[in-house]
This record gives sequence, structure tokens and C-alpha cells, in this order.
Amino acid sequence: MEKNFKIGISSCLLGNEVRWNAGHKHDKYLTRTLGRFVDYVPVCPEVEAGFGVPRESFRLVGDPDAPRLVTFKSKTDHTDRMVAWAKQRVKELENENLCGFIFKSDSPSSGMIRVKVYNEKGMPHKIGIGIFARAFMEHFPLIPVEDDGRLNDPLIRENFILQIFTMNRWRDNLSGRKTMGKLVDFHTRNKLLILSHSQKHYRLMGKLVANGKQMPIEDLYHQYESLLMEALKLKTTIRKNSNVLQHLMGYFKKELTADEKQELLEVFGQYRDGYVPLLVPITLINHYTRKYDQPYLKQQTYLNPHPLELKLRTYV
Repeated sequence: MEKNFKIGISSCLLGNEVRWNAGHKHDKYLTRTLGRFVDYVPVCPEVEAGFGVPRESFRLVGDPDAPRLVTFKSKTDHTDRMVAWAKQRVKELENENLCGFIFKSDSPSSGMIRVKVYNEKGMPHKIGIGIFARAFMEHFPLIPVEDDGRLNDPLIRENFILQIFTMNRWRDNLSGRKTMGKLVDFHTRNKLLILSHSQKHYRLMGKLVANGKQMPIEDLYHQYESLLMEALKLKTTIRKNSNVLQHLMGYFKKELTADEKQELLEVFGQYRDGYVPLLVPITLINHYTRKYDQPYLKQQTYLNPHPLELKLRTYV
């Protein structure tokens, strides 16, 4: 697999004692499992904006689309200070070449979704976005983001990890001079991965690449990246994967024995009916790819999109 790449993360998730009560929210999966393959760039908005540890806790109040950041007891408004820091910090993060960001859920600074916003009567509604998280997502609209709470859902975790590894491969493609040949190579390797998420995007991206010479290379790359990350945000399903598996089987129609073909069809059926995870038919396809030396499938990222050590594709 690829060398380690950078993703941003809320500092407390690494075990750093930076929370308002001088505590942390260490996530062992992120540090001990995913952390073997990524280099984290920690960010703590409150500490980096100059607030001490421990400190009075914050909450969001007012308009959910433009909330104020106010201390819980003293009611001191620190919105302008945090917004100014956030705008500067996201510019600094441009130099890190991040392939993703993991935010702390429910945080008034770092929560990316469903953060409590208090109305004029002091009633909370989980409809807000943290000050820094909003600034980051607006500044980097194509970078994959998630929060630690949502990553406890195995399907969301699977999809996010797929996105960050794909973003890393895309960044490798961007290194050096942008060329039509490099884009065609990237698309060829990732066609089945894209198909497993969206037939619509699979067709759109195929047409875009086929007609790529008719537009400036910068515009072509930007449109392709936008469609790529848009496609991968759409969750894969058993039905979508079953369609891709049938495509894969077609590459062996001249090599497979009758018994091998029957074995594949049986395993596909077991996956389709929910008896085995995606990992089972993928493992068998990888076996036949090596056995019959199928060069096109050997380069398909769909078959090996992330390290086996992450133990994914067991819930999809």
C-alpha cells in the first residue's frame, strides 16, 4: 500500500489533555489502528486560539447558520476571536496536503454536524456546526471529513477510510505536471471503485475523460476531482457491489472451469443474500486474478482499496 499520508484530527482524540476540563477523548482505533497508516496533524481550536487549560466551557447560541461562541457561565462572547483564528488556521493547513479530517463530535468549535445551538430561551437544538469545522469545510470542500462519533458506525467508517485513501492516490496523481495520460491512468485504475458507489458518476466521469482534450487541463482535473469525491460520498450497497462483482466475473469467462464459475456464482449469491460480507467474494476474485494473471484487474483499486490490517469490508 501507499506510504503514510496526512489527515487532520481534533487533538483530544489523540489523547492530548486539551479539553475544557483538562481531559481528553482518546480514540484507540484512530491511534492504534488507522494511525499506523496516516500521519495526524492535530488541531485544538480553543487552545490554539489562546484559551487556557482548563477553561470555562463554550456553547453556540443564536442563529444556527451564524451562531455566536459564548462561555457557558459568564456569557462572554468570543466569536470574533475564534473566527479570526479559524480563517488563519485553514490557510496554514493548505501547506499540510491533508487527505481528510476527523473532528470531535458535539464540540462548539469542531463539531461538523448536529452541534447544540441554544436559542434565546436557552433551549438547545442539535442543528449547528462548530466554528472551526465550518471554516474548514468551506475552505476545503472536497477534503473528506467525519467526526469520531459517526466513525463508530462501521459503514460510515468504511466509507470515510475509502475516501481518504482515494484522496491520497489522487494527490499522488496531482504531483508533478498534470497530463491527460496521468488522468486516464488514474481513471482506469479506479473505474470499478467509482461504479461501486454510483453508476451515474461512473458514466459522467467516463464521458469527461473521453472528451478531456477539448478543455483546459486545469478545468478537466478540477471537474474530475469534484465528481470523484462527490461519487465516493455516496455509500455503496450490496446491490451496487453485486453489479461490480458481475463485471469482474466477466474478465474470467474464458479461463474459469465450470466448477470455478459455479463457486463464484454461489459466493456472489451468499453475499447478495447477506450471509457473507463483501470481503469473501473479493478474496475469491483476487485469487482468480492472480491465478489467471488478469492484468486489468491487478490494477483495480476496487479489489485492494486500503490495507487488510484495517479489517474493513466485513459489514458492507
